[in-house]
Parts: sequence; structure tokens; C-alpha cells
Amino acid sequence: MTNTNSSRLIKHAALLVGLTAIVALSACSKRDDASAAETAKTQTMVVGAENIAIATNGSIMTGPSISGTLEPEREAAIRSQVSGSVLQTYADQGQAVSAGTVLARIDASGIRDAYTSARAGQVAARNAADVAAHDLERNQKLLAAGAIADRDIEQSRRASISAQAALEDANSRFATAEKAYRSTTVTAPFPGVVSERPVSAGDVVQPGTALFTVVDPSSMRLEASVPAEQLSLIRIGVPVVFTVSGYPGREFVGHITRINPTADPTTRQVRIYVSIPNAGRTLVGGLFANGRMSSATKTGLIVPQGAVDVRASTPSVMRIKGGKAEKVQVQVGLTDKSSETIEILAGLQAGDTLLLGAAQGITPGTMVHVTAPPAAPAKISGGGL
Repeated sequence: MTNTNSSRLIKHAALLVGLTAIVALSACSKRDDASAAETAKTQTMVVGAENIAIATNGSIMTGPSISGTLEPEREAAIRSQVSGSVLQTYADQGQAVSAGTVLARIDASGIRDAYTSARAGQVAARNAADVAAHDLERNQKLLAAGAIADRDIEQSRRASISAQAALEDANSRFATAEKAYRSTTVTAPFPGVVSERPVSAGDVVQPGTALFTVVDPSSMRLEASVPAEQLSLIRIGVPVVFTVSGYPGREFVGHITRINPTADPTTRQVRIYVSIPNAGRTLVGGLFANGRMSSATKTGLIVPQGAVDVRASTPSVMRIKGGKAEKVQVQVGLTDKSSETIEILAGLQAGDTLLLGAAQGITPGTMVHVTAPPAAPAKISGGGL
């Protein structure tokens, strides 16, 4: 009996020892979990400057995107109006000219003779018409005095009419000859720059032969197409901000001056025409331009589009405040897809630091340290040895 009681006591003691050990282990595990959580809270995440953005006040613009090729708004293709040999050219590609500047001369030998003959014919016809008019006037006076018959006055009237018709024909011939003679001197129709000169001295040209192309670079034109669905955003005078190949990072501004009244039946797009001032002659024809119409422009708080998480019903951002990451719900406004920025109506203030990219996955409450951007290498003045 004693042995049995002793065995039971030993078992109870072992059981108590096991339970005590389990409780101790559980308490240690809880302390370890609490310690790990505390460590997670106190751990500092290092974020590079490329993964942060600062909320700033600025302007945001929305509107349809357009693209096209720049062309001079005023361009003249000058062609020969007469036949002959080019005696000399006075302007070359890239040369600035004024209105009336002589560009070339064409041999006028035969044309000059025709001009001289037409002028002489005009003088003779004018004299004949004057003589016929005086005869008619004199005979009318004689008829009134009863000195001549009606038959004589009728002949004088017919002679005067015939002489006047001959004068008009001579005037027409002279005008044609004079125009041809003047056309042997080729002049610029307006101030601009010579862009093409396909002829040289000695070339024989015919009426219609291309001689020069003169453009006015002070104003450029951009032709582009806009989907018909966006017609409500298009109107005369709307500004267009665009960039041009060859000028990276630089923006130019023009305005819509004309809108085609019909849409293309195939593409269902409407042609628009944008006028761009070019007083400094920075832009040249043939450059490709990408732009956007400023249909709506606002000034407010702007952040990069990538900083806003719009997957949930309420947009949110990850902000660094007091050295810790926190999730903040925001109210958004306009979105500028061209510059990839978005307007924040509520939830942030100017100067707030936001997380971008992979840094947005940091757990709220985590300490965050932002590293400074690398310093730009110092410029070394080179000198000759």
C-alpha cells in the first residue's frame, strides 16, 4: 500500500514539474514575440532619395494629346512665268530676304522686243483713237450747223468706235508683254528666308519651273488630329503646350486658330491648326512635335501619380511624419497623364514627404531614414600644360 502511494506521489510531482516547464516556456515565447514586435517597431528602414517625393504647390493641366509636324505658317513656291535662260541668282538657301528683294534674273532678250513692240502699238492706237475722237467731235459741230449730211457723221462715229476698240486691244497686248518683261526679274513676295533654290545660273526654265521657296519663320503652324469624342474640349484660342524634337526639356506654347468643320470619314478624327509664335526663329519646319491642349488648368497641391494608391475605394499615400511611415487617405482631383502628376484636394499639405515605388510597402509605424542624394562630382577646370 505504501509503495502504491509513493508511486502516485512521484507521478503527481512529475506532472507538476512538466506543467511548470510548459508554463515557463510559454511565458518565454510570449516575451520573445513581444520583444520581436518591439524590435520591428524600433527598426529603422533606410530609403533612398529616389523613392521619395515632396508634395508641392503648382499648376496642373489636362487635355487631349496631339502630335504633328511643324510647318511655316506662310510659304511661297516661286515658279517661272516665262521661258528663258537664268542669267544670275542672287539668293541661296538659308538667306534672309525682304519683300521685293531680287532673287534671280531670266534672259529677257526676246521678251524685251515683244514688250517694246507692244508699247509702240499702244502709242499708235492711242493716237489713232484721239484723231478719230476729234474728227467725230468736229463733224458733230458741222452737222449742227447743217454743213454735212447725217451719213458723214455716222461714218465718223463708226471710225471712233473702231479706233477705241483697237486701243483697248493694244492696251491688253501691252499689259501682257509688260507682265512677261517684269517676270524676268524674280523677287521675294514677302519678308522671310529662302529654303530652297533648285536652279542655278545657266539653267533654261519654262513657265511653271520651280525657282525658289521662301518661308516666313516668324510664325509656325502645327497640324494635328483629335478624336471626334474630344470635340467638346476643342475651341478657338485654347492654348497648346508642346515639346519639339531637338529641344529636350523645353516647352513651347501655341493657340488653336482653326478647326476643320468635317471629320475624317476613315479615322473619325478632326483636323486642328495651331499657330506658334517664333520671333526668335528657334523652331524650323519639318520638326516633329508632341503637345497637349490645355482644356482645364488648376493651381493646387501636386504630387507624382505614382505616390497615390488608387486601388482601394479611397485613394491613399504613404507619408513620412515624425520619422515614421504612416498611411494617409487623400482626396484627388485632376490627373495630368502627360507629366504623370495628380492633384490632391485634401489629406496632405505642401512639403509632406511621400514614399514611392517599393518603399510604399513599408509597414505603417516603421521608422524611416531617407538617405541624401549623391553629391554631384566637382567640376575640374582644365588647363593647358
